[in-house]
Amino acid sequence: MSAPLLKLEDLTKYYQEAGRAHGVLENLQLVVVPGEIIALVGRSGSGKSTLLNLIAGIDAPSRGRVAIAGSEITSLNEHQRTLFRRRHIGFIFQFFNLIPTLTVQENLLLPLELIGMGGDEADRRAGNLLERIGLVQRADTYPDRLSGGEQQRVALARALIHQPSLLLADEPTGNLDAETGRLVISLLIELAREHAMTVLLVTHSAEVAAAADRICTLRAGQLFEESR
Repeated sequence: MSAPLLKLEDLTKYYQEAGRAHGVLENLQLVVVPGEIIALVGRSGSGKSTLLNLIAGIDAPSRGRVAIAGSEITSLNEHQRTLFRRRHIGFIFQFFNLIPTLTVQENLLLPLELIGMGGDEADRRAGNLLERIGLVQRADTYPDRLSGGEQQRVALARALIHQPSLLLADEPTGNLDAETGRLVISLLIELAREHAMTVLLVTHSAEVAAAADRICTLRAGQLFEESR
């Protein structure tokens, strides 16, 4: 069996509310091998976005460990987690989160600039991805001139351009109509498979979840794997 790309051990998160501890996640365990696509489902408020933030190192757990590609990110300080995230993690959001003052191409190049990559290699990667997502002709367009589906395709390309080992997607089709959502998910999975990328995909859609290798459900602070 391949060494885990992602490993959660006893991952726990609680918040203090009115002097009392409010548990969100309790002793989560998960092992994900390289190239695996996991769908994460659960009711609203079940902690799915919290879990992604813990894995990405955006938030810190109350207890437990997160290891990505052999690096225990829960032992890193905030600056180290930021640097790790820039190089190893891609993140796609429901509401695109493109920078409105940058063109499509500039949005794509930004993650590469943050890791010190520029020049011909950066332009080559951006050009290849724009071709794959069918938006070469919109390279100099600003996000507010794009449809929702086009913006999400740009967001997908931006999350992939630095070739992360782990892609986290938080309801990437939640703000799209059904047909556009199917196209975006199909493209996401196609590109992830091509690059042997590991994906953790939060979704409410049974159709989207069915395209994953495994389905895990968050329920009452616990993580359960669903039978197929």
